[in-house]
Amino acid sequence: MPKRGFVYIMTNKSKNVLYTGVTSDLVRRVYEHVKGLGSTFTSRYNLTRLVYYEVSDDIKSAIAREKQIKAGSRTRKLGLINEFNPEWRDLSGEI
Repeated sequence: MPKRGFVYIMTNKSKNVLYTGVTSDLVRRVYEHVKGLGSTFTSRYNLTRLVYYEVSDDIKSAIAREKQIKAGSRTRKLGLINEFNPEWRDLSGEI
């Protein structure tokens, strides 16, 4: 059985920096970001708020989707977030 994958976007309190990532365990990965154990980039910019995520049936599809999102413009990423989570709530408590 293929492992599910998640594509997610994190931001900081001022919502001026976006980070797009991929993982097979969204709860664990968001926890790592919140505790400063995530990537150097997310630690540097204090990206602790989960504002967007997608679920894929397998990790390969999630990786392909992450690449697609990363290749897009900031405006496109903002559109994804605004459609999925118009209030920009921190979704980490809901996953």
